[in-house]
Amino acid sequence: MRNLAFNPYLPSWEYVPDGEPHVFNGRVYVYGSHDRAHGTKYCEEDYVVWSAPVDDLSTWKYEGVSYRKSQDAANSDGTKLLFAPDVACGPDGRYYLYYGLSDIQYIGVAVSDSPSGPFLFYGHVQYADGSLPAGLAFDPGILVDEDGIYLYYGISPKIEGKPTGAYSALKEIMPGAYMIKLDKDMKTAISDPVLVANGYCSAKGTGFEEHPFFEASSIRKVNGRYYFIYSSLQGHELCYATADAPEGPFTFGGVIVSNGDVGLFEEPTAYMANNHGSIECVDGQYYIFYHRHTHGRHFSRQACAEKIQILEDGRIPQVEITSCGLNEGPLPAAQRYPSYIICNLHGPSPAEKIPSKPPFDETMPYLTETEEVEKEKRVLYLTNMQKQAACGVKYLQFEGETSVRIKIKGARGTVKVLLDSQDSSPVSQINVDTQQTSWTSYTAELEAVYGKHAVYFLFEPEDGAMDFLEFEFDR
Repeated sequence: MRNLAFNPYLPSWEYVPDGEPHVFNGRVYVYGSHDRAHGTKYCEEDYVVWSAPVDDLSTWKYEGVSYRKSQDAANSDGTKLLFAPDVACGPDGRYYLYYGLSDIQYIGVAVSDSPSGPFLFYGHVQYADGSLPAGLAFDPGILVDEDGIYLYYGISPKIEGKPTGAYSALKEIMPGAYMIKLDKDMKTAISDPVLVANGYCSAKGTGFEEHPFFEASSIRKVNGRYYFIYSSLQGHELCYATADAPEGPFTFGGVIVSNGDVGLFEEPTAYMANNHGSIECVDGQYYIFYHRHTHGRHFSRQACAEKIQILEDGRIPQVEITSCGLNEGPLPAAQRYPSYIICNLHGPSPAEKIPSKPPFDETMPYLTETEEVEKEKRVLYLTNMQKQAACGVKYLQFEGETSVRIKIKGARGTVKVLLDSQDSSPVSQINVDTQQTSWTSYTAELEAVYGKHAVYFLFEPEDGAMDFLEFEFDR
């Protein structure tokens, strides 16, 4: 019997956003940038790789550090940030890692004999004469196709006094995403760049107008059709465009996932910021890999995934964010779960975009960590659950459970349990009768519940706020 899989699918102490999933030799490997807990910037750490067998997406293996930012000669002191990467198997059977560094114009390339690395510095993407494609390149996506090798990336002009990472300051002059063809050595450019997805300044009057390219270039080939996946100027969503050839023209297709479910519901279901990821077929099922945000900031992002459908006409319907993610179906209710598997979250006010800088919303609940020195011992939990704050789990499969237990601390009050909708009548109310500074369990009864349900916990502290560690239902 395989273990359960849920979002986030990596250990709760790991922060690998911008996930590019690829299946090599019977395993799915996730390549991403690397944040840290309580981070103050994006992509502060060296690259690491995680992998899982294609027939068991609940069992992820840490493959170790795959590439250190100081391995690039332009960053020997390690002060520049390693932005989102991608990996492909080249014609020679070796694996090539493509990456961007903050405030560096070129796309770097590293190579390894193994998909897990370690990767060794190999060079830069450039023309045979040593010149570079114009603009500051970032977020590479690589495709090794039958008739050639194609590199996709975003570019932005360099503005004095503005770091490359300050994309928000550059959005109005970012033209879009480009593709350039590479030689068989996987690094020599052999074509002029071609615009494949319109950015803000070029999207008016095109299919990209409402969802212009912003970042996160990724490319896949499915049933002879090319899918360009990217993050739009909206930030929270991953979109796709399709073409019959790798150089396009690409036609906007729609939104695959939003880390706030914008477009599916009247209000966002969770606090939002940027998004980055891609699709991959794993053991016959397609998934969208994306990330969510913790610690109440734009940083410390965690890897999540959802099942998707690719219809016969090529369309990909938008999917909702869930807790069950890579699992084969809803999670069994009669199990103890950490609170960090929640997929919906709001405070006294509806969820919205997380501010990129102060002032921050002091009523916003968020996920944070305990403070053990060894990261593997840290525990992720929900904090600042003020009056009318709620969190949701999608989905649980009930088989007649008649009790619910939660472990919380911080304030006297009640926690209501609701099914399917936050507007429904509570099926249970848990009285928290003493103010505690340590984790304390409380249990309440409910009428027997059957079937698949979304579960919401609505917090009603009498004063202050509650912290939420775990929950379970029992028969």
